[in-house]
Amino acid sequence: MKFDSKALLAAAGLTALAFTPAYATEGGDQATKPGAFIGASAGVPPPGIYMFNQVFTYDANLVGPGTARLNPPGTKTGVQAAVDVQGFLFVPGWTFLGATYDAVIVQPFVQQSLGSPINVQAAGMFNTYIVPVELSWKLGTSGFAIKTGLGIYLDDGATTSPATLNGPANPYYTFQPELIVSYLANGWNLTAAMYDEINTENRVTHYTTGNIFHADFTATKTIGKWTFGPVAYYVGQVTDDSCPVSCTALGGSILNHVQRYDEWAVGGLIGYDFGPASVSVWATQEVYAHGRNDAALAAAGNDPSLMAQGMTVFATLSYRLWAPEEPAKAPMFHK
Repeated sequence: MKFDSKALLAAAGLTALAFTPAYATEGGDQATKPGAFIGASAGVPPPGIYMFNQVFTYDANLVGPGTARLNPPGTKTGVQAAVDVQGFLFVPGWTFLGATYDAVIVQPFVQQSLGSPINVQAAGMFNTYIVPVELSWKLGTSGFAIKTGLGIYLDDGATTSPATLNGPANPYYTFQPELIVSYLANGWNLTAAMYDEINTENRVTHYTTGNIFHADFTATKTIGKWTFGPVAYYVGQVTDDSCPVSCTALGGSILNHVQRYDEWAVGGLIGYDFGPASVSVWATQEVYAHGRNDAALAAAGNDPSLMAQGMTVFATLSYRLWAPEEPAKAPMFHK
């Protein structure tokens, strides 16, 4: 059976890192791992129920102006994560306003750590990610397609401390609207997947992380059963955090966190279609990372901003669990 496995990734949000806000790095603010939509497209596979298993490793170091106080000369603080994701894509065959409907549910499991001198480790279930509605339009026979939807990270993940700050999950909801634009013709998948993280208030600290914008880029070619090509992603925080009176009363402050950042990564993808299942692997290296906290610099004369910058290796196995039965064909008779 051959199907467009890359469409299974179109709403598969993956966790990044969720460390204590005292060391709020670029990874600590994100719910979705940058690049999670690499290899996806605005297309939708035929009606059925699909499953995808995704794993990735992230190996990085903290960078940014805050490292001047954190690390003695010649030392670095490492960031590591290993994540396993189980997801389901539901394509019932419905249409709405000319678009094909689908829905997604994803459950990530996380193992993560920050090295010395922070020394924080966590493992367990991350927030469940659901996309109750995605709509995909094909623009005639041009090969272009557009998909839009709304993902939600539920506040249901595992915690490992009474304050729920050092566990693998975020103690708040994240809403993630998405827009995916693709050219899908002659074996090409040229896709830009754009999505924004909008966070609710942390129910423990009352701190609210600002909006985080993602853009994942795929430019692959399929020849026979093989798919390959360059990929890239951008992620950046586009609005400041907020810490109301209830937050400052607990010792919180936006002066301790990176407020704006930009990060770029580049890499490559290779995939193979086995028929009943498809496998793809991509790797990216973050080549630019810059974070800042202008308010802290003005108030205290120093910027504590920290970011993780490193390499990601990501693998996906996708396959169809169930498909509606085809109508029985009438027998053909010949004289």
